[in-house]
Amino acid sequence: MKKFNIRKVLDGLTAASSSSSAAAASPQSGNRENDMIQETLQSEHFQLCKTLRHGFPYQPSSMAFDPVQKILAIGTQSGALRLFGRAGVECYCQHESGSAVIQLEFLVNEGALVSALADDSIHLWNLRQKLPAILHSLKFNRERITFCHLPFQSKWLYVGTERGNIHIVNVESFTLSGYVIMWNKAIELSSKTHPGPVVHISDNPMDEGKLLIGFECGIVVLWDLKSKKADYRYNYDEAIHSVAWHHEGKQFVCSHSDGTLTTWNVRAPAKPAQIITPHGKQPKDGKKPEPCKPILKVEYKTTRAGDPFMILCGGLSYDTVGRRACLTVMHGKSTAVLEMDYPIVDFLTLCETPYPNDFQDPYAVVVLLEKDLVVIDLAQIGYPIFENPYPLSIHESPVTCCEYFADCPAEVIPALYSVGSRQKRQGFSKKEWPVSGGNWGQGTLSFSEIIITGHADGSIKFWDASALMLQVLYKLKTAKVFEKPRGKEEKSSTEIVDEDPFAIQILSWCPESRVLCVAGVSAHVIVYRFSKQEVTTEVVQLLEVRMQCELNEVESPEGGGEQASAVSTPGTSSSPQTSLPQSHPSTSSNNSSDGLRDNVPCLKVRSSPLKQSPGYQVELLIQLVWVSGEPPQQITSLAVNSAYGLVAFGNGNGLAVVDYLQKTLLLNMSIAELNGSTDPHHRQPRSPRKARQPSAGLCDGNDASATPEERCKSPTSAKISRKINMIADQKDDARDNSFSRSRSSSVTSLERESREVISSLYFCDSLSKKSETVAVPSLWVGTSLGSMLTIALTVPSTPEQRMQQPVGVCFCGSVVRLKGGILRMAQLDASGTLLPHIYEPWYEPNAPEEEKERPRRRQPTSPPSSQENQDCQYAVVCSEKQAKVVALPSQNCIYEHNITEASFVLRADVVMMTAGVGLACFCANGHIMTLSLPSLRPLLDVNYLPLTDMRIARTFCFSNQGQALYLTSPTEIQRITYSQETCDNLQEMLGELFTPVETPEAPNRGFFKGLFGGGAQSLDREDLFGEVAAGKASRSLAQHIPGPGGMEGMKGAASGVVGELARARIALDERGQKLGELEERTAAMMASADSFSRHAHDIMLKYKDKKWYQL
Repeated sequence: MKKFNIRKVLDGLTAASSSSSAAAASPQSGNRENDMIQETLQSEHFQLCKTLRHGFPYQPSSMAFDPVQKILAIGTQSGALRLFGRAGVECYCQHESGSAVIQLEFLVNEGALVSALADDSIHLWNLRQKLPAILHSLKFNRERITFCHLPFQSKWLYVGTERGNIHIVNVESFTLSGYVIMWNKAIELSSKTHPGPVVHISDNPMDEGKLLIGFECGIVVLWDLKSKKADYRYNYDEAIHSVAWHHEGKQFVCSHSDGTLTTWNVRAPAKPAQIITPHGKQPKDGKKPEPCKPILKVEYKTTRAGDPFMILCGGLSYDTVGRRACLTVMHGKSTAVLEMDYPIVDFLTLCETPYPNDFQDPYAVVVLLEKDLVVIDLAQIGYPIFENPYPLSIHESPVTCCEYFADCPAEVIPALYSVGSRQKRQGFSKKEWPVSGGNWGQGTLSFSEIIITGHADGSIKFWDASALMLQVLYKLKTAKVFEKPRGKEEKSSTEIVDEDPFAIQILSWCPESRVLCVAGVSAHVIVYRFSKQEVTTEVVQLLEVRMQCELNEVESPEGGGEQASAVSTPGTSSSPQTSLPQSHPSTSSNNSSDGLRDNVPCLKVRSSPLKQSPGYQVELLIQLVWVSGEPPQQITSLAVNSAYGLVAFGNGNGLAVVDYLQKTLLLNMSIAELNGSTDPHHRQPRSPRKARQPSAGLCDGNDASATPEERCKSPTSAKISRKINMIADQKDDARDNSFSRSRSSSVTSLERESREVISSLYFCDSLSKKSETVAVPSLWVGTSLGSMLTIALTVPSTPEQRMQQPVGVCFCGSVVRLKGGILRMAQLDASGTLLPHIYEPWYEPNAPEEEKERPRRRQPTSPPSSQENQDCQYAVVCSEKQAKVVALPSQNCIYEHNITEASFVLRADVVMMTAGVGLACFCANGHIMTLSLPSLRPLLDVNYLPLTDMRIARTFCFSNQGQALYLTSPTEIQRITYSQETCDNLQEMLGELFTPVETPEAPNRGFFKGLFGGGAQSLDREDLFGEVAAGKASRSLAQHIPGPGGMEGMKGAASGVVGELARARIALDERGQKLGELEERTAAMMASADSFSRHAHDIMLKYKDKKWYQL
């Protein structure tokens, strides 16, 4: 959540600068009129900073838990640190080096955390402030760190190294002690081999002066800290992975690389007291069991009333090939093997007491997996898991696209929650989530926020992102509409892995009407409507569309609009009853003479009845079909409008507009036809409505006979960049190399120039023609070559007429042309205010007709009307290179701004801020920019994030009120704000990790133990490790680095004694500085007074004996 230095641009910067050139079209209706528009958005309204990171930590490597504060910390391979408290209390930090976090150790109930990194550095984090910061760092120069141990309520950290030595660090000053345990003194002198790295360090629970050291080779040493010698040495033939103590300090358990557990009595080092192989097959002849996989970690926890728990991971038999990772819980005579969905990274047992010398009474196990976090309830029969309150399931299927909606209608979130709550799994533990530390922030945002994520398996998730939290509301599975793949007879095993045929590519959502439209990579579009009632759909409403790039022979205007050929479903005869909507005349049949696929979609639609639960239910499925052996091109743009009842989509072949209320295809035109539609003698649009019936039928089964190579393949999440790749094909060679796949050399330069793609669509009520005086329903079309076209629509006014009469289509031609592909279009009124999209309020679609009160289509508050030679609307058009504001209906370009020359814009959105409306852009070179509207003055330009992979480009999106997000890793969403107001209030809104809690009382030693010395033995480590006793460590061994969070962290300390002491220390420093300045000023005044006194005395002596007349 680092704040960035922002290069703010002067508000008075006019559009005549080098980067912004105004193109005033007509003085009458252009600049003169716009001088009257008062823009309230200024550069001081913007500041960029990170807010929160949600999701599962990507590539986790270590974990720690504070049993008193109830805080969980997870480190990753990229040096990130994620801290979790109660639901809604999360924090993200990052080590600057980016090295993997190999171990984490809490200073229990102290509000501090020690992290050890793979670059041999250790760091002390201050958690008593809302934004944790590093107070100290120590970088080892000559030795590699392998293991760390910080005893409870101790300030001395033991650091084991690859050479087998143990160094001791004072965590208060982060200085090395002169006390060092050398490997050659720890092992027997007779040993001729090096014992290997230190893999374990722990002190005896009952005697802090005894340190247990485990070496990789299998040697364990009990070291006496006072006498500086080894008391006992324990030897075993197999390598050691971990060691765990019994709380009484008389026994310990080691886990080994052959799948065995050895239990040792402290005073009997000759041989193990017990050797067991938990998952080994016991031979009948008494021989040793067969070796198993290594037991990577074991924990030994005792209970006050019952058998102890022994919990371990690994150790499975080698013959269990392909078996998933398991956690084994051994309790008394019972052994439970709990299978996990992913490999285990680490696990921790949560106990009732933080004291290692008391009965542990474990109640839960936190298991950190490679892609999940699981907490198991040990107190209930069957070991159920706790319901996870964190949003860690973002990556359940790889995210392929996402959209961000701030300032949503208040009733949408409760509606989604009510239907989503029925989807929750059962069988969770009835206890509360055990990680319950921290407190929520005091401040909050006044608006509701929703994030929608589309996934590779065709699922869509709605998330409540209000108040800096994130929780899943509802999950929709779009793949239910299609037949499930039958397995290996249809696909090869490799293609099952490489294919995501249901992956979501584009989302279009109307929050007010709750209409959802999605486009998938298999060239399909699905329209959903929200319902609170369950229905069973016997037949999915299907519309098949044939879009082809090449133009047919130009027909005469008299007959062009009437000609159409029926396209029959595969395996049936061509008849009007089985015809599918099609706009392009074609002479080809379903299967051409050479056996090429034709007029069949990529996916087969479900043939059995579809039970649809409350929530989003299918209204219409639209599929693009194969054309003469060529698969349909993927959809590059999508827009839906509930007031018009229309959905529009486009790709490299052309544009299609579908009436989802009447289930008919209104328009299907190639891009060339769209560009030439203003010339009536050249060609005419062909209406597909005549002699066509909406198809509710299904694809024939012949689709299954196609070979796997012919199937419409779609990439996995790492490859889903189709939309950008299609647009990138228009760019120069440098961009081709970095953003698009290699293309065939047979593609000629002429084909490259002519490959235009529909890149943006926008429904609105606008003045589409220069002669219009009243705004009419329109569709704005943007292409990848920078053309903006308008299509006027005639929508019947009443609901009855709307279901019976066709929607009229009229082409109005091109409005403006920009450099680069068009990304975003929006509409302003005469005062420069953003015009909201037209929508129909939500109603229950499954209500009985007599109860259904269908609300009328909502109009803008004052429908725009234009007098002659006067503009009353403004079109905002942003492309990959520049932005323009065009006055309507005159179509004069009144403002123009070149956003970037060397790079290109990846995402642009017209956003509403508290102070006004602006244009937000994210460029491929990492710059985030905002421009005022309508004058396009630069207000913010920050070099924030270089585009490192396609995931960021695919998922970055802006929203209203200065919010934005992107997928920073395959499993995490990073939220940022570009609002100064949110940045100022961020400290209040963030939760607190540290809360003042009293440490539980130490266990009672009992009368006899206190009398005869049988209790825990304490140790004054200061006497052993301090500079007086141990001396100073070698300066070349490690380098101390003061942390950036030193003074800054003290100033930001939120609460607690440390915060108060820090503030007091700062105040004392300031007071001392002021006292010093005062003392210097006093000394200067005294010197001046002394000089004045001497000078006055000299004058007195000079004139002492003179008479008055001698003066």
